[in-house]
Amino acid sequence: MGKKEDIEKFEKEFLERKPNRCSKCKGRLKYIGGGYYECYDCGHQEIDDFGRIKDYIDEYGAAPAVVISDNTGVPIELVNGMLREGRLEIPEGSSVYIKCETCGCSIRYGRYCPDCIRNRTNSLKGVFFNPDVGEKPQHEVKTQDGRMHFLGFDK
Repeated sequence: MGKKEDIEKFEKEFLERKPNRCSKCKGRLKYIGGGYYECYDCGHQEIDDFGRIKDYIDEYGAAPAVVISDNTGVPIELVNGMLREGRLEIPEGSSVYIKCETCGCSIRYGRYCPDCIRNRTNSLKGVFFNPDVGEKPQHEVKTQDGRMHFLGFDK
């Protein structure tokens, strides 16, 4: 399966697992942050997969993705997807990291290392041309007064 299909699969599964109705009264939920949702009607709080992982890490500290998955009930694919999206980070000094999709070097989160991102953006500069963006002059000549000047008109 390609990278695009992996991303789409992650997004679909992540959205399907988010709570959308209150488990007590079936009321609508509003997002309050950190993976928590609150019911408009009864005030009951629901938690999504990100909130479960966040709470686990806050309580037990950093752990391998497999351990987090086993203890929170969140599928390992979603944990890895959250690492790739940058929602989670592997702590500095860890024995295991994820790999850059371009060069294969170790990274703590995301899909690409800083060098590969820099190379990608530099190569994109030559592809795009925007006629609305002007170029700054290298040597700007200062005029003496603030009036408008016309060529060939002396006063």
